[in-house]
Amino acid sequence: MTSPSTSAVSELSIHNVTISYDDIQIIKEVSFSLKEGEIGCLLGPSGCGKSTLLRAIAGFEPLTYGEVHIDGELLASTTYSVPPEQRKFGMVFQDIALFPHLTIFENIVFGIKHWSKQKQISRVSYLLDLVGLSGYDDRYPHSLSGGQQQRIALARAMAPKPRLLLMDEPFSGLDTKLREELVPEIRQILLQENMSAILVTHDQLEAFAMADQVSVMSEGCIHQTGTAYQIYHRPSTRFVASFIGHGDFLSSVVCGDDCVHSDLGEIRGSGFHGFESGEKVDLLVRPDDILHDDDSNFKGLIVNKWFRGSHFLYRVKLPSGKVVFCFASSHHNHSVDQEIGLSVNLDHLVLFPKAG
Repeated sequence: MTSPSTSAVSELSIHNVTISYDDIQIIKEVSFSLKEGEIGCLLGPSGCGKSTLLRAIAGFEPLTYGEVHIDGELLASTTYSVPPEQRKFGMVFQDIALFPHLTIFENIVFGIKHWSKQKQISRVSYLLDLVGLSGYDDRYPHSLSGGQQQRIALARAMAPKPRLLLMDEPFSGLDTKLREELVPEIRQILLQENMSAILVTHDQLEAFAMADQVSVMSEGCIHQTGTAYQIYHRPSTRFVASFIGHGDFLSSVVCGDDCVHSDLGEIRGSGFHGFESGEKVDLLVRPDDILHDDDSNFKGLIVNKWFRGSHFLYRVKLPSGKVVFCFASSHHNHSVDQEIGLSVNLDHLVLFPKAG
């Protein structure tokens, strides 16, 4: 998702959308656009308004202010709203909601019954092949695994060739391993169909694996829109920095155009501007910025640890007393209360004004 542009028409445009219940603003002047064939994501904690915003795009929530357009056509405003069934959007929910008494063919064909029989057969055959379930036409939902049912739900939503696919926490009911396998598969299916889509999720890894652009939401506002890399390594607000991945803020002092002095010593790097020398700031450090290094004279004390298979995630107390995350190879199995050497792998500095 990108900021609205006057020089190009995007597939979907959300402009200053506000949604209120009993004078309480749930969505606050949200704007973004989604290009044709692009997969966007609304990412945020529970209660941040992301599902409400998706429902407004679908036509199930009235707008208090703002407008929704697709291909230049007005879908919704304060005084006007195209009915949901006329927007030609597909929807996939956490509750897969396949009809248990209908076969897979009958489930998928449900939204295209007005098509000719031959077109129905052709479309279902194509979609079953696309989702890797050819030959499942005559089976019933109860005979399928959770992942297979989700693929069928996707095929059913895609059958009418919707202008936009809306997905509200569709993978949250699946176990972690299946979700990790299924999400990239669904992305490839959507890309192959050149289908624009918006995913709502609270799961960062799911968002990173699925979306081209991620919009991070909190309290009804979008804090930042960008690629997964951008929002992880270059968060624009303190909330994004805190919500995305693990991170710690170190009290620091700017000591030049490209350096700060912190609990990790003097660190030089690019990426920050607008801060004066001598100004007090908070430096964001991620676990991959501080690495275990046996040869380093800079030491930290392990106060907690988590084994992650390919690596350990340590919580390490620095000489200053500040506690930070640290990555270490899975072959370096150190004990809590053991002192280890640390090295800093940080050349892009993310700074925020000193809190408080």
